[in-house]
Amino acid sequence: MNIYLIGFMGTGKSAVGKALQKETDYKIVDMDAEIVRREKRKISEIFEKEGEEYFRALETHLLEELEKQDHCIVSCGGGVVLKDENRGIMHRSGITVLLTARPETILTRVKNDHSRPLLEGKKDVDSIKEMLQQRMPFYEKAANVIVPTDEKSPQELANRIVDFLKGF
Repeated sequence: MNIYLIGFMGTGKSAVGKALQKETDYKIVDMDAEIVRREKRKISEIFEKEGEEYFRALETHLLEELEKQDHCIVSCGGGVVLKDENRGIMHRSGITVLLTARPETILTRVKNDHSRPLLEGKKDVDSIKEMLQQRMPFYEKAANVIVPTDEKSPQELANRIVDFLKGF
């Protein structure tokens, strides 16, 4: 079984994934970092030169590889749940944990990060709220459990997820 951490940009997937790794000894895979490593270029460059569709195909290919592995914590890109195929892969091979945060919290966490092409020029509460509303149905379809991350440490969140997994 794998653990898939999903959610909007800035909800804490990478930080919670690292804390969860310490609690489980699972291997951790940050999808965005792995795609950057394989493509040898930044995500913003991939979006600029190849487009979002190409990037989403890279995500699906990586998920197909991870589906064949076990005991992985996968920190997913914020838009991975937009494709039915990706949600199916995650459901077949593990548990999907949706990390959420208020738009204000997200803005605070991402305001100085320029590696998120879909947020460039849209770093304000209203834009984040709008994108969240568009994506939330997809996140909820994919989620086995929803964990709010506002005002919680990555370790507190990891402990909560481990407790959930014991009952799953």
